[in-house]
Amino acid sequence: MFSNDKNIETIGQLIEVSKHYIELQTESLKLDVFEKIVRLLTAITISAIFVVLLMLALIYLSFAAAFALSSSLGNVAAFCIVGGFYLLMLMLCILFRHQWIERPLVRFLALLFFNK
Repeated sequence: MFSNDKNIETIGQLIEVSKHYIELQTESLKLDVFEKIVRLLTAITISAIFVVLLMLALIYLSFAAAFALSSSLGNVAAFCIVGGFYLLMLMLCILFRHQWIERPLVRFLALLFFNK
């Protein structure tokens, strides 16, 4: 049954097609990983730019708020109020880090890496 030349030729073709299929799957996997890395690096870069610009804006707005309050409260009290506000914001971020930071980040990465 298997001694037929046509069967041997068919098995050889099957092996060649299987090798080609594995090569194509490997190439597809490489391209998929590369695409996801590029998307992740793009998201990190855009986020970093956004954070830097936001920090600069907050610095200027903080000084503006402190100087606006200083006319009625004095310099030290005004700057303490602005600093206290930021400490309150820090404490809220620590308390709600799971809802505000971890869950959205996990959702974003899951969509990024497991998107079909």
